[in-house]
Amino acid sequence: MVEVINRLVKRLKIEFVLVWVLVLLLVVFYETGLLNEGLFVGNVRMDYILMTIGILLTVTTIPLSLHLFNFNLVKRISKLSTFEALKSYRYWSEVRLSLLLVAALLNMSFYYLTLNTTGLFCSLMALLATFFCIPSKKRLLKELNLDDISI
Repeated sequence: MVEVINRLVKRLKIEFVLVWVLVLLLVVFYETGLLNEGLFVGNVRMDYILMTIGILLTVTTIPLSLHLFNFNLVKRISKLSTFEALKSYRYWSEVRLSLLLVAALLNMSFYYLTLNTTGLFCSLMALLATFFCIPSKKRLLKELNLDDISI
């Protein structure tokens, strides 16, 4: 069981780092000219639409990703067997990171397409929210109430 937990934590850590790497790759692609920057500069209507989408996406995904995980942890995961609880924990951790990744990537793209800093700020908020999702063995054991397994 300890080996399964160690593999799960290692996989979740890799996925966490991958979120940051993907956002940084997007920034590098825009900064090096591989992707067109400023495509909608001066287009007020498109700027408004993209910023509205970005803000609404950020405002909904950050609380949703953080509270949905807690809700499932308390209501559903704690009632499962240990093996099933670990599978569910992995699934909901990936869902949570995916929601934040989508918000960060879209807002970063909106920033580079419009050069409006609102997209940059929304992307940074989504990335900062990932710090609430940093996986660790101690945290996993605490959240799943697996105190009897040696660390």
